[in-house]
Amino acid sequence: MNKRVTVITGASSGIGLAAAKFFKDKGDIVFGISRRTCPESGVRSLTADITSESAVQNAIDSIVLKEGKIDVLICNAGFGISGAVEFTEMSDAKKQFDVNVFGTMNCIKAALPHMRERGRGHIIVTSSVAGALAIPFQAYYSATKAALNSLVLALANEVRSYGVKVAAVLPGDIKTGFTDARIKSDQGADSYSALQKSVATMEHDERNGMPPIAIAKRMYALSKQKNPKPVSSVGIQYSACCLLGKILPSRLSNWIVGKMYANG
Repeated sequence: MNKRVTVITGASSGIGLAAAKFFKDKGDIVFGISRRTCPESGVRSLTADITSESAVQNAIDSIVLKEGKIDVLICNAGFGISGAVEFTEMSDAKKQFDVNVFGTMNCIKAALPHMRERGRGHIIVTSSVAGALAIPFQAYYSATKAALNSLVLALANEVRSYGVKVAAVLPGDIKTGFTDARIKSDQGADSYSALQKSVATMEHDERNGMPPIAIAKRMYALSKQKNPKPVSSVGIQYSACCLLGKILPSRLSNWIVGKMYANG
């Protein structure tokens, strides 16, 4: 049987690790691209910083040289920052975009030519509900995820005629190490009284969120579909939130988010 070759970035922890294990258990040959080694036995780890275009290209080329193809690319690597827009260091904001957006682009640009030439392949991007409903004091993180949603929608149309499918998964609150890894800035807390409470509320929700395997299962389902939905969330409550964000006037939906996280 000709096994699929799946490449997952950020496979050393959280959603990426859950996906690596799930896809491997389903019979795929799984390669993990991370700064740290994937701890899951049977997953083939490659060390690379996704912000380095050359490092990503070398990793992808080595996989194609060994396996002859890439069937599924999961762009999952990323991190979060929190803080007030006014007081966030621009170096931190730029790093947020460099990893979450441009790092994802590096991976897509490296793998896409191989998929396009074969006339098949799936690219799945980890976005966030925050990309559909911007969260106060997570403005830069929300902006990166909104950018990824737009990237996915545009790219899906660009590559449709080549047999390549592109989709984004929008997790809500997920219980992973992402919460503790978030870079938090309390600068300006004396001016923005809601800042610390807002971030604490987000972190409480995340620590009580759904397990990452739920996202891994959605990613696997999308990777098997001929025409996957380009942007989708996981869980009834998050699907409802995204739907309300679309059908309600933006002033109302943004007011509701503000009451939840900034002015409640």
